[in-house]
Amino acid sequence: MDADPYAGFPPGFFDRGDESPDAVFYDVPRLVTHIDEGAVAAVGRLYAELGIDGDAPRPVRVLDLMSSWVSHFRTPPAELVVLGMNGAELAANPAATERLVHDLNADPRVPLPDGDVDAVVCCVSIDYLTRPVEVLAEAGRVLRPGGQLAVTYSNRCFPTKAVRGWLATDDEQHGAVISELVRRSGRFTEPAVQLRTRPGAGDPLYAVTATRLP
Repeated sequence: MDADPYAGFPPGFFDRGDESPDAVFYDVPRLVTHIDEGAVAAVGRLYAELGIDGDAPRPVRVLDLMSSWVSHFRTPPAELVVLGMNGAELAANPAATERLVHDLNADPRVPLPDGDVDAVVCCVSIDYLTRPVEVLAEAGRVLRPGGQLAVTYSNRCFPTKAVRGWLATDDEQHGAVISELVRRSGRFTEPAVQLRTRPGAGDPLYAVTATRLP
């Protein structure tokens, strides 16, 4: 990772309208889905195609970053570590086998050992990270070589907590931004961006995927 992993981004790109502690904003459980049914189904299909759900040929261990009360797997993996801000939301996640309450903006380190998981997913949440390159580098650290990274996003967010650069760019540019952040982490193959839902049929769902380098 470069000495300055954000060199070249405009000043203030990773600032937010509400810079108060995230622990305050996320203190109240939100037991709702943030994308519609079609987008939720698209997330599940993606995880199945990547072979990281419960229908995989062998049991897999997955880390769900910035998770909540639902992780959108069609069939939950054998082990699912959910990391998020609200303990009540994580406790309500029926697919979780391990729960970590952790603020990645306060501390981007993921509290897991090296090479601990087969896949890392982050669903419609990367726009809230103020230090995304460090978090993605940590995702690479805890992944086993050849493990999968899947970052999904849509066009919904909490605007006061999304970084300013996200709000100033459109969906296609979001894919380019995430891809560049993945590159700068130095841990992954060249990322691929896909639109996973049919245009005009509800919430758009995009995916940025990459593989952990040996």
